[in-house]
Amino acid sequence: MTLPLQDSILIVDFGSQVTQLIARRVREAGVYSEIAPFNSAAEAFERLKPKGIILSGGPSSVMWEDSPRAPQHFFEAGIPILGICYGQQTMMQQLGGNVEGGESGEFGRAFIEVKKTCALFDGLWTEGERHQVWMSHGDKVTQLAPGFEVVAVSEGAPYAVTANEEKRFYATQFHPEVVHTPDGAKLLANFVRHVCGLKGDWTMAEFRATKIADIQAQVGEGRVICGLSGGVDSAVAAVLIHEAIGDQLTCVFVDHGLMRLGEAEQVVSLFREHYGIKLVHVNAEERFLGGLAGLTDPEKKRKFIGGEFIAVFEEEAAKIGGADFLAQGTLYPDVIESVSFTGGPSVTIKSHHNVGGLPERMNMKLVEPLRELFKDEVRVLGRELGLPEIFVGRHPFPGPGLAIRIPGEVAKDRCDILRKADAIYLEEIRNAGLYDAIWQAFAVLLPVRTVGVMGDHRTYDSVCALRAVTSTDGMTADIYPFDAAFLSRVATRIINEVKGINRVVYDYTSKPPGTIEWE
Repeated sequence: MTLPLQDSILIVDFGSQVTQLIARRVREAGVYSEIAPFNSAAEAFERLKPKGIILSGGPSSVMWEDSPRAPQHFFEAGIPILGICYGQQTMMQQLGGNVEGGESGEFGRAFIEVKKTCALFDGLWTEGERHQVWMSHGDKVTQLAPGFEVVAVSEGAPYAVTANEEKRFYATQFHPEVVHTPDGAKLLANFVRHVCGLKGDWTMAEFRATKIADIQAQVGEGRVICGLSGGVDSAVAAVLIHEAIGDQLTCVFVDHGLMRLGEAEQVVSLFREHYGIKLVHVNAEERFLGGLAGLTDPEKKRKFIGGEFIAVFEEEAAKIGGADFLAQGTLYPDVIESVSFTGGPSVTIKSHHNVGGLPERMNMKLVEPLRELFKDEVRVLGRELGLPEIFVGRHPFPGPGLAIRIPGEVAKDRCDILRKADAIYLEEIRNAGLYDAIWQAFAVLLPVRTVGVMGDHRTYDSVCALRAVTSTDGMTADIYPFDAAFLSRVATRIINEVKGINRVVYDYTSKPPGTIEWE
């Protein structure tokens, strides 16, 4: 993304599960930010030319021989740096301080005492005050690097906040990005606005204008096909690209038989009639369901669906005389969850996305105008573009559709059963006025059959599970606390109206940072 040089903050990721929250807090302060893994942070630094750097937390110990480090030249660039938890420890170690492992760490709620004012605390904390923070560390700093001084302490961290005011280097042992540090967002805003001197005027209107120019520069006179899934991400991407290049864009809506009830008709109507965007509607239900027959492993199902989408796009591109680019609604969480920053398993989380490139045979390049945005930011952009609320506020529905709402083998009759149950569930949520309070709600058809009694007859039918979660950015999720009366009403309707289901259960599982899908 092409940005004014003064508008960016680089966040160096050392593998913390909450690194993305740092980016969120910085953007909430009106400043654009990007996350880069520590092993490619130098390249990101050259591209962004940021006005400040934040070093994230992480699971490693700086005492390990092969532990990750920040590029050393960052400390010589003359720009402010904030280290958080592991970021503080590697900063001290790399600049001449010392870190040691303690017999016991400090985890959870803690209180710090401000010993001295500094620019990081400007207008927020003053000397002698005590404030709640959230700690999560085993190692701790035992000797400061030259030029640093202690500005706050806690019972378990004598160097809870340290500062080198001359170089504008700051470090916290606690995590300001999490909600359990009540003033954390304000601390991060102080860093990016007061310490780094940024105006905090990054807006979605600015993103829209900049991204349109970027799309025009990337595409030139080329032709683009865009895969529409029926969700908000691909819808916003399509409208944004159409605004940039007009009739050079052709949208391809692949109706794979795994959509929600009535969704295909709604998508086609919106894009053909409301926006006048060239749209190819491909009826591929038999093709997809035939290929899914016999597949029970969720990863194999995802891989098949992703590969089949690509095959359809290739065929449709050939029919219009070829295309130079394939557009898709990849978001920032997709990028984060599809790239293993520290060698962990996150590389496989979003395997149905083509993050990182397309097969060479396609001879196309990807256009991903939303890959710097979180889900809620995409909704803001959608409203900026004038998309109707029925699309902007829609619950997430990933490309694999019902295939990942049916654990085990997928078949048309099971899709039809699930579609009806899901429609009833969402209808009741809307009737109760809860739809906008919930991030994502859906029904799941479990590969389990149970004996039940309906009237005077014994039944042997499937179990339906209901899930509803709250979230902001799609990176973490918690259950939505329906009352018993609501769940009873939904269960009664599903059992009475959907043949093939005789039991309904509610999934009370919360989800840590990562995917919030069922499989």
